[in-house]
Amino acid sequence: MNSVWLAIIGMLMFAFGYKYYSKFVAEKIYKLDPNYVTPAHKYNDGVDFVPTNKFVLWGHHFSSVAGASPIVGPAIALYWGWLPAFLWVIFGTVFAAGIHDFGTLVLSARHKGQSVGSITSTIIGKRAKIMFLFIILILMLMVNAVFAWVISNLFIKFPASVLPIFIEIPLAVWIGYAVYKNKKEMLIPSIIALVIMYGTAILSSKIPALQIDLVKYFGGAEAAGLFGLGAVGSAFLVWIIILMVYCYISSVLPVWKLLQPRDYINSHQLVVGLIMLYLGLVFLQPKITAPAVNASAGDVPWFPLLFITIACGAISGFHGLVSSGTTSKQLDKETDARFVGYAGAVGEGTLALIAIIAVSTVFATQGDFLATYNSFAAASSGGLGAFIGGAAQLATGIWIPADIAATIVAVIIVSFAATSLDTSFRLMRYIISELGVEYKVRSLEKKHVATSIAAVSSTALVILPQGPNGFGSGGYLLWPLFGTSNQLLAGISLLLITIWLKRLGRNYMVTLIPMLFVFFMTLWAMIQQVVFTWSGMGDNDANMLLFIFGSLILGFTLWIILEALATFRNKTTEPLTTDM
Repeated sequence: MNSVWLAIIGMLMFAFGYKYYSKFVAEKIYKLDPNYVTPAHKYNDGVDFVPTNKFVLWGHHFSSVAGASPIVGPAIALYWGWLPAFLWVIFGTVFAAGIHDFGTLVLSARHKGQSVGSITSTIIGKRAKIMFLFIILILMLMVNAVFAWVISNLFIKFPASVLPIFIEIPLAVWIGYAVYKNKKEMLIPSIIALVIMYGTAILSSKIPALQIDLVKYFGGAEAAGLFGLGAVGSAFLVWIIILMVYCYISSVLPVWKLLQPRDYINSHQLVVGLIMLYLGLVFLQPKITAPAVNASAGDVPWFPLLFITIACGAISGFHGLVSSGTTSKQLDKETDARFVGYAGAVGEGTLALIAIIAVSTVFATQGDFLATYNSFAAASSGGLGAFIGGAAQLATGIWIPADIAATIVAVIIVSFAATSLDTSFRLMRYIISELGVEYKVRSLEKKHVATSIAAVSSTALVILPQGPNGFGSGGYLLWPLFGTSNQLLAGISLLLITIWLKRLGRNYMVTLIPMLFVFFMTLWAMIQQVVFTWSGMGDNDANMLLFIFGSLILGFTLWIILEALATFRNKTTEPLTTDM
């Protein structure tokens, strides 16, 4: 089958979703008001609350939510065949992710820019809020560990990608000062920055001296390194420390100094990357060699695990945290929420779609695919590498050498993973400070105390657990729990929007239906994993790290659902405290 047909069908569905479905929801369900004074204007402080042009804000939001997950998830899910992954990405984006991301942004804008965790207190109750904040805190901790693990491993595997990533930081700071202090437009400076980054990527691909290869600096893969670790482990440790220091700094700076301009550059990266890959697809027109349905995938069932393996790219609770945690505080006009929220989800779906196509076409034969994807564990460890190889192959369709294409793709993945990482750090700081307010621990309300806790705990979680990947297996071990927790968070956010719409007397079916679907699939998968897989009661050895975290999240979620059901049925509940 020609893979171009998948791209055409997917793009038509995404276009339908944005042009018609999101317009219907914006006008008839969320009822956006162009004259509504958003929190960015009402509480403008120049740090977190900053009115922002919708295209710049879309760049920040899109870059923050994209990360590596819409690539990694679909690349792993190809284990069950391309058809289930394709259908979930398309329908999940149009009818679930777009509504979720758009809805949490509007909900937060109508509640003083508060996070979904804080809004839970108003809509359901204080107990539910506390439990939701703990769920979010655990998820942020896992996001930090998982994405730091991904970035560090990509730096080790693709040392030519390091210098372009490092160069982006001073370029973003320069753009931030140029735009917000000197009142210049961001478009031209950001394009110049992107040209410099990709020029550096091309040079570093061809000039070994420009490749920051820590393993080589330690003497090679077989050499000894720091603290009794090998060279690879030592390189991993150094990159983790550097990433955590960077995240600490970036998460306490005003958003205009680094976060917004860097994310705007990254939004250009994504557009350039998608154009490069989709043009390569048109010219190369590769055949799909992966099976539509993998009949030999017997060790792990696709139902319901497909729907948590592909989170970002179909629906993701992390997006709601970004929408309500940082994006809502920068929304210039309420009507911008449709473009920023729904179109951001469509952009991520587009990335997930090309990930499916890249992996489905990279193998010469179906036999080669089955040999590589011979188990779910093999798919989990090799999916990202398969995508990079497939993306580089697509880029050759527009005459980009494969080695340069691989470096550029690695730069794009690292850029988005880093964006999600430091956005997660900022959100984790907010949650820790909010818990400090709830429990009257004043020290936790201090910015640097909360950020230090985030940095130390995230570092410990990524480097301390021992697993199949040796030192620093934390991110690898946490990936299964990350997917289920992420989807449970999406379900809870949809639950909040549904109750809010019901109490405003509006049609809440657009959020109720995806909410029920997400909860059904995710709770089924979560109970299966916690009770039969991680506890050691089944055929697998016990995994106490995942069992403890999973049990806490599952218990908190079930409690929130029970309290929400009581609220949903209560017809005498007082009107919501809202900026309506």
